[in-house]
Amino acid sequence: MSERAAEHFDVVVVGAGISGIGAGYHLQTQSPDRSYVILEGRGQLGGTWDLFRYPGIRSDSDMYTLGYSFRPWTEAKAIADGPSILNYVTETARDFGIDRHIRFGHHVKRAAWSTPDACWRVEADGPDGPVVFTCAFLFMCSGYYNYAQGHTPEWPGTEAFAGRIVHPQFWPSDFDYAGKEVVVIGSGATAVTLVPAMADTASHVTMLQRSPTYVVSRPAEDAAANWLRRKLPAKLAYRLVRWRNVLMGMLFFNLARKRPAQTKERLIGLVRDQLGPDYDVATHFTPSYNPWDQRLCLVPDADLFEAIKEHRASVVTDRIVRFTRNGLLLESGTELPADVVVTATGLELQLLSDVAFSVDGVPVDLADTFNYKGMMYSDVPNMASSFGYTNASWTLKADLTCGYVCRLLNTMKKRGVRQATPRVGGADLAPAPFLDFTSGYVTRAMAKFPKQGSKAPWRVHQNYARDLLALKYGSVDDGMEFSNPVPVPARKVPVSA
Repeated sequence: MSERAAEHFDVVVVGAGISGIGAGYHLQTQSPDRSYVILEGRGQLGGTWDLFRYPGIRSDSDMYTLGYSFRPWTEAKAIADGPSILNYVTETARDFGIDRHIRFGHHVKRAAWSTPDACWRVEADGPDGPVVFTCAFLFMCSGYYNYAQGHTPEWPGTEAFAGRIVHPQFWPSDFDYAGKEVVVIGSGATAVTLVPAMADTASHVTMLQRSPTYVVSRPAEDAAANWLRRKLPAKLAYRLVRWRNVLMGMLFFNLARKRPAQTKERLIGLVRDQLGPDYDVATHFTPSYNPWDQRLCLVPDADLFEAIKEHRASVVTDRIVRFTRNGLLLESGTELPADVVVTATGLELQLLSDVAFSVDGVPVDLADTFNYKGMMYSDVPNMASSFGYTNASWTLKADLTCGYVCRLLNTMKKRGVRQATPRVGGADLAPAPFLDFTSGYVTRAMAKFPKQGSKAPWRVHQNYARDLLALKYGSVDDGMEFSNPVPVPARKVPVSA
């Protein structure tokens, strides 16, 4: 395809999930003079909330923080189901006209920066073949995991299993598990969601885990928030509850880090209160790590614990030796019967959808870069990405990132510059992993992610209040090089005599 066929926009946003729709809103309101397009590889918007269709799919953050800062969440349930969240994102895109900027079926493959042109060339596979876009700024909002495959360990004997094996990321729409013996492999957010949901109709559901996870129950409905919404204007009530939840989350996280033993004792005590003194909480709900070394699992209205107490579900802590015809043989020697095995074994992390980046013809390996303010990359001009918090809701950081990108764009226009490039320069940085988290899906992928540094602005803070001050009110000059590349002069064509 010739260069003339390329469409140009001031900003190309990649991904029409919760981050990409947020990016559209912020661009329209804070940088309204910039043209933009959202390229979405799939056929629908919504990202995670459209992709995942397994039973019980819901948020593991409250909707007062997972929701957008600019659009109040008005439903009664604070811990919302997947369809409700998808509807919220879809309505946001429609009501603000963001959906008119989306190009569906556009899977971005490559992005090449040209310094002389101060421009990105973005190549995508479109519905009708390869397409090219050019833009002054590239904003990656494509999430953090591989949509094409999940993480599934290889177990011996799967070919001999007479039942059905399903990964939650690819849940069959016609799958009927009523009256069947189900084993869910895993102990994370997906597993603790699936088990009580499937236990409503399955014969029995067993959660098979190698090791326990911290599980916390909270009401699906926030009584105080619903009361405030009845008494106050929707936006004011939303802001108050949002800040209350942010501050409570930060307080709990900091307490867990400062007093891990006491926090662990309290969390396990809450589980014991739910399941009673005779339940083996030490084996099945006492992790070997400290709270917030991995993300806590949230269960609304204690649904997992209720399913266990009613004997519709159970937990087995053991390791798999192999699949058998009728189930799973475990290291303890037990054979766990199963008609259905659900592999809730995690995501496969993927940095920026594995797009191939280059700067002035040189391929860029983002694993060799330092992350700047949790969103940009050293020596990579005019590009940002949205990556949420590990200890709070994704959207809190996405909102701040979108706001900062608009600040940067507006600063560049005001100063009359075309290129903004994070530079480490003479900063003495001790490299550290991008995420300080011990979850398997994180540790498996960290070698592919950029590094964070030991000091600002190269440090990735998991702290909303700190990021709010830095990204909304802090300097845009720290570690940032603003420049005006010299254009390549047009080649003169000699005029024949």
